[in-house]
Amino acid sequence: MPIGYQERPLVPLDVGDRAILRPDQLSGILAALRGRGYTLLGPTVRDAAIIYAEIAGADDLPVGWTDVQSPGSYRLAARPDGAFFGYSVGPHSWKATFHRPEITLWQAERQGDGGFTIHEPAPETSRVALIGVRACELAAIRIQDRVLLDGPFADPHYAARRRDVFVVAVNCTEPGDTCFCASMGTGPGVESGFDLALTEFVTDTEHLFLAEIGSGAGAEVLAEWPVDRATHGQIAAAAARTQAAAQRMGRSVDTRDVKEVLARNLENPRWEETAARCLGCTNCTQVCPTCFCTAVHDLTDLSGRTATRVRQWDSCFDRSFSYVHGGSVRRSGMSRYRQWLTHKMSFWADEFGSLGCVGCGRCITWCPKGIDITAEIAAIRAADPS
Repeated sequence: MPIGYQERPLVPLDVGDRAILRPDQLSGILAALRGRGYTLLGPTVRDAAIIYAEIAGADDLPVGWTDVQSPGSYRLAARPDGAFFGYSVGPHSWKATFHRPEITLWQAERQGDGGFTIHEPAPETSRVALIGVRACELAAIRIQDRVLLDGPFADPHYAARRRDVFVVAVNCTEPGDTCFCASMGTGPGVESGFDLALTEFVTDTEHLFLAEIGSGAGAEVLAEWPVDRATHGQIAAAAARTQAAAQRMGRSVDTRDVKEVLARNLENPRWEETAARCLGCTNCTQVCPTCFCTAVHDLTDLSGRTATRVRQWDSCFDRSFSYVHGGSVRRSGMSRYRQWLTHKMSFWADEFGSLGCVGCGRCITWCPKGIDITAEIAAIRAADPS
């Protein structure tokens, strides 16, 4: 705790309480998390984008930067203020933190007597604090949990990495042109799944954060600081900023019976029209925070002494993804695009109890052809004979 803070009494705080932080206090909280053994993962500027990476503290956040997005376009722009979280979402999602792009499942080594031994790496554990998690991303993490953690066949690698996580969420006040989380019911305000949730206020005269406590761990960290309780006016102002963001979404999806609409339009000519534009590059599935498809590959070294089985992210846009003996099940680009969208927005609900899209808009921004999932759903709905 910085010198001088001990002169003010600590305020007892509990789950659900809200307090006001200054930027230096937020920096201190991040330092306190590091002191508790957490690796900080958060947004930072790198390679002309806002990405998620290990950070040392608040100085590594994208202070004074925002992102400008549209279908097939992304760029950074300077902000006139010093906002820490004045952007929407970049190309990275938190998926890679828990559902790793590549892991080694096992390795076999030939022995001199003709036999072999198998080494199976233990699932990698981590103690991480996620900084700046948006509501749509928390929804995506919940979806990944249902797929990879819940049920009788949990992925041990995912489970190990999800075990000890501290979440500092951020209520979104800067939606992008391609965002549509409000219509998906996944944002822009966070409701659960966090330890601390921040709403940032930046004006000509002050820079503050309203912090909501979401867990006992969050209360414990925040209670180390002599913070002020938020007033009713400040709480209302924070809610108003989030509500205003919901009104400024660049896109929307009509989710009423969307599952049934897509299911009965599998032969709609719109699929062919869209597939004619699609490059099959897999960008949409790579940036999507909920896609979870993988493939398993066996590799051997040149000596033939070692064989390794690895699991890597894959995509339903790859023709080889649906390969079985005799060839691929989905041979056309149309069938692969249809599979992706209908699984995400229709059949996913049958498997996991919710739609598989959280409205983050990444698939629109990072599609080289600017294909817009919201426009595609609207077109199919408009042509729906029923």
